[in-house]
Amino acid sequence: MQSMKLAKVIIWAVALSSLWSPAGADAQSRKIKVGYSSDAPGSLVTWLAKETGIFAKNGLDAELIRTRTTIGVMALLSRELDFIQASGPVVIESNLRGSDLVYVAGGMATLDFIFMSQPEIKSAEMLKGGVIGLASIRGASLVATEFALQKLGLKSKDVKFIVVGGTPERLISLRNKLLQATLLSPPTSIVAEREGFTALADIGALGLPFLHNGIATSRRFIQDNPDTVKRYVKSQIDAVHLMKSDRKTSVTVLAKYLRQTSDRAILERSYDLSATDQKYPRKQYPTLAGIQTVLDAIADENPKAKSVRPEHFVDARFLKELDDSGYIDGLYKGKAK
Repeated sequence: MQSMKLAKVIIWAVALSSLWSPAGADAQSRKIKVGYSSDAPGSLVTWLAKETGIFAKNGLDAELIRTRTTIGVMALLSRELDFIQASGPVVIESNLRGSDLVYVAGGMATLDFIFMSQPEIKSAEMLKGGVIGLASIRGASLVATEFALQKLGLKSKDVKFIVVGGTPERLISLRNKLLQATLLSPPTSIVAEREGFTALADIGALGLPFLHNGIATSRRFIQDNPDTVKRYVKSQIDAVHLMKSDRKTSVTVLAKYLRQTSDRAILERSYDLSATDQKYPRKQYPTLAGIQTVLDAIADENPKAKSVRPEHFVDARFLKELDDSGYIDGLYKGKAK
């Protein structure tokens, strides 16, 4: 009886593996170019897929290319990239302007920003009239900052916004007291907290749904290369599972890419903050609520955002097929291969 049960489990796992494995054990890998825009823990899943051989196992020879999101979107449209890991605003605005870009996997379902202020600023009231640093005047940075202010009981008119640039630049501006507050993400937010800056709000913990670091491609690419997209989506699922189940490997890969951070404790805490189910859902469906957050944020500037549904920006057929097969649940039960 025991051997019969074991045989059934093996047959079930093999069936799932054959259904979602590249055709032929020695099938030639398909070369793809993948853009990512952030040297931060939010990119860990993509890095893991590359560094641990997950892409290769799924028949993909992936080249990772660091790029700004706006440039990456243009490269996607010109076919210089095949996929891009990108936050919602740039991809969604491109679609609203007539492109065919869509998300095939969700990445993070909220933002990993911490709203940090000067050490002496301990409350929202003390922030009034202050200067708030942004990465840019549109996109995730502005949406998350305005959300934090709202949750703290403030309005945009209560502060002054200035564009500073990337995370390192914003931390330097905080140190030089050019800003009263700004958003920082791990590991920089952890460094800032160690230096005595105040963590006024955790954007993710406050409940902001947001499509962040999702995997986007074009409908044209999906139509021409459905099997490649299928392989990529499976790689994404496999890498999310590895991130959640193998802390040691994940921290090692983080250390490789975050070369400016050698402190093991900071790397480990950065991992712990990023690997939660709230941040990275196991099933990786693009968050429709998160897309709606983006649409609401850009509706005043782009009236099309008021009438379009979040589903318009998603092609979840590959995820759904993978999910319906039982593969994802099987991974977390230790059955899928």
